[in-house]
Amino acid sequence: MTPPLGNKSDRLQWFHGLGFGLFIHWSMDSQLGSVIGHSMAGASEDYLARYIEVLPTTFSPGKFDPDEWAVLAKLAGMRYVVFTTKHHSGFCMFHTGTTDFSISNTPFERDITAEVIEAFRRQGIAIGLYFSPDDFHFLHGKRRPVHRGVKPEECEGLLDHNQAQVRELLTNYGKVDIVFFDGPSDGLREVCWETDPDTVVTRGAIATPEQRLPGTQSAEPWEACITMGTGWQYKPTNEHYKSGTRLIELLIETRAKGGNLLLNVGPKPNGELPLEQEALLREIALWNFVNGEAIYRVRPWRIPCEGDVWFTAAEEGDAVYAFVEGDSPWPLGERRELSLFSIRAGEQATVQILGQADDLVAADGPAVEWGQEEDRLQISVARMQRLYNNRRWPNPVVLKITSANVGLVPPTVITGEAVTDTASSSCLFQARLADLGEGDAVETGFQYRLRKLLTEASDEWRETDCESLRSTGEYSIGIGQLEPGATYEFRAVAHNRSVTVYGDNVTFRVPAPPTGDAAR
Repeated sequence: MTPPLGNKSDRLQWFHGLGFGLFIHWSMDSQLGSVIGHSMAGASEDYLARYIEVLPTTFSPGKFDPDEWAVLAKLAGMRYVVFTTKHHSGFCMFHTGTTDFSISNTPFERDITAEVIEAFRRQGIAIGLYFSPDDFHFLHGKRRPVHRGVKPEECEGLLDHNQAQVRELLTNYGKVDIVFFDGPSDGLREVCWETDPDTVVTRGAIATPEQRLPGTQSAEPWEACITMGTGWQYKPTNEHYKSGTRLIELLIETRAKGGNLLLNVGPKPNGELPLEQEALLREIALWNFVNGEAIYRVRPWRIPCEGDVWFTAAEEGDAVYAFVEGDSPWPLGERRELSLFSIRAGEQATVQILGQADDLVAADGPAVEWGQEEDRLQISVARMQRLYNNRRWPNPVVLKITSANVGLVPPTVITGEAVTDTASSSCLFQARLADLGEGDAVETGFQYRLRKLLTEASDEWRETDCESLRSTGEYSIGIGQLEPGATYEFRAVAHNRSVTVYGDNVTFRVPAPPTGDAAR
């Protein structure tokens, strides 16, 4: 009996080991600085005609140098790339026999996809291709309304058209490791696996949250897709970028929770990366050059974090990596103290700062001192490696702890549902304490905030009152004064001594009050 088609488990494990990838959103409408592809949806006939017939005639990225992109990605620690071969507009950034709406019919003419693949392959970076089944040009040619989510059975010829293009991509450019389908993928995933069973299909086959991270760790592979600013494609004005520190923190959190981070760039229409995006990649490159060991070939630790300290664990061996984040830069030579309850040092344990020599001495003693004090691992470290001229390091410092054992066993909480009351704008949060961990009692409660994507500044979590539980089971807390019509997220919280754990983030919407006749 033929096994069902799907991602192979060993290939998913390989994919997880890559850890960090570069997403590249680029098409000929980058000339306008618009959202990629989407401007065709809801557009007038005049706009569509000029988009299809005129805009390609001026696309000629004379400064396109994919080797520069690939070298920078390698420095930044990216182990795979995903390039937009065709976005929702249907414009193909590759040579194709299926349509004239492609890079072949621009002044540039050259096969951009081929050159990107060859450049990244030269740097040893795994090749991934983005493909949108939502082909607005094809829909327009069929005189159908242009919008996303059209299923193949709703538009004659669409599936055949997409399958032909996917086969071109999988057979004309050598081995393609990863395919990302941004739309209905039935009938397309199968083409990938039939062509090469080792192909990893990400979106369309595994979880790929966009502009957000999940609240808890997962044993299943997943990939977060994140922009540096607010747009996927080049946005020349009205753009606001995250800091390099924030992007590094997102990478750390993603790996601590068992996922991959696919970080996006949007090249300019001339082929260059925007200066701001290049600068952020170089900041990540320095951090990765020092700390990359803690990101690749790792697995989640027993808990993702303890306060402002996040964890990963080596796939092989007994090392745990502790990422020390903070609100202020760490001056050279300054000593900071950590108390960790979730890690217990073994008899042969060592503690070191990644990138820093082990024998350095600060003004007040050895740069790294530590000791196991009952159930607390006490660490005192001074950062001695000079990475910036001003001797102040703004990004997370990483400790490698060998012979690390599980320390305090934390409780386990599972977030339930939010039951809203339209009349009072109140809500009942529900959860379950599934395991007490170590201890006779656990302090349980909830946190909540307005739900925002990572393109916006997040609100601080608001805390409910806590309840002490001495046995597992359901618990709930009611809150009021929520904003009518707003979307929130909440999560269960459990405190056991100095360790706090969380359930997954669950989204809910507060109903808006009825208006008009419905209110009478």
